[in-house]
Amino acid sequence: MKRYWLLFSQTVTILLAAYFVVATLKPQWLNKGATLGGVSVMEAPQSGLPLGTRPTGSFAAAAKQASAAVVSINTSKAALPNAQTEDPWFKFFFGDQGSGQPQAGLGSGVIISASGYILTNNHVVEGADEIEVILNDTRKARAKVIGTDPDTDLAILKIDLDNLPVIVLGDSNSLQVGDPVLAIGNPFGVGQTVTSGIVSALGRNQLGINTFENFIQTDAAINPGNSGGALVDINGNLMGINTAIYSRSGGSMGIGFAIPVSTAKQVLESIVKDGQVTRGWIGVEPQDLNPELVATFGLDPVATKTGGVIITGVLQDGPAAKAGIRPGDVITAVDGKPVRNVSQLLTAVAALKPGTPAPLTVLRKDSQSEVAVTPGTRQRPRAPQR
Repeated sequence: MKRYWLLFSQTVTILLAAYFVVATLKPQWLNKGATLGGVSVMEAPQSGLPLGTRPTGSFAAAAKQASAAVVSINTSKAALPNAQTEDPWFKFFFGDQGSGQPQAGLGSGVIISASGYILTNNHVVEGADEIEVILNDTRKARAKVIGTDPDTDLAILKIDLDNLPVIVLGDSNSLQVGDPVLAIGNPFGVGQTVTSGIVSALGRNQLGINTFENFIQTDAAINPGNSGGALVDINGNLMGINTAIYSRSGGSMGIGFAIPVSTAKQVLESIVKDGQVTRGWIGVEPQDLNPELVATFGLDPVATKTGGVIITGVLQDGPAAKAGIRPGDVITAVDGKPVRNVSQLLTAVAALKPGTPAPLTVLRKDSQSEVAVTPGTRQRPRAPQR
């Protein structure tokens, strides 16, 4: 019996030694092989997951659901005329140089309605003579501009195609810092691309990008061509429209900004219903509170601790002037909504319906009161050159 056990142990030892030598020198002999075009390749072992399931933490389902509704947008502008090229003396010395080359642009958009409405950035389609939309399924269509809103840098396009995929609009107000998000678009024209990251910050403003700013900041890679594309949550629901990046190189540096879908809904509703966005206006020059202004206007430092926006100028015969608001007043709330900075004040006033009185909470010296202001209509600005 002892002899058999010794023989068995020696056999196992020899087999283990042989396995070690083969695993070290010829590992391909131990893996499942396959042939592709006559070339022998190695295949990874099976994960053990049921067919069709994804590893835990995969965003594949969200990307698949949202990507179908994200489109590429190609724009073209006619060449700008050059008066110098029409000068006979210029032609004599330099020949006929033509009228220049047409300009082309690239961006992204999101299909938000089965009837063909597409949400994108205003700067993507601004001044374009022709707009071509390319779907993820390779279909193409000419798009027409339904309306634009330079104040928020949003635009609504429309295409006429059947069986359009539609993205689900999410609730951007429910986002929290740290939530995972995906950015989908066509960066640099390489084709539809999905990148992932988190919500880095909320309510970013005073960046000097738009008049009304309430950006979602994300570290998901956003690059030129992503403008107008989708920022979605892990369920594939639209949370924002990618619009800008902070960059010193022209590429992603981990700081991107998206317009919340809550803002986009308001713009969409106004443009589709009225053809333009109508906003309230009260005719004041506001500034953020600081100790110097508090001292200059003789305000109570304790009363202004909770914040607010100080009015440094009032337009004569404007809505605010008619309501009795004066320079030095501090507005702490608009229609019951607290305001802590100029951006919040502009946004709150813009949301008011022109011609309908609304209450403003005003702090004057050390007393607080409510003032009823009937807002006028904010004039449509001239779109800035980007």
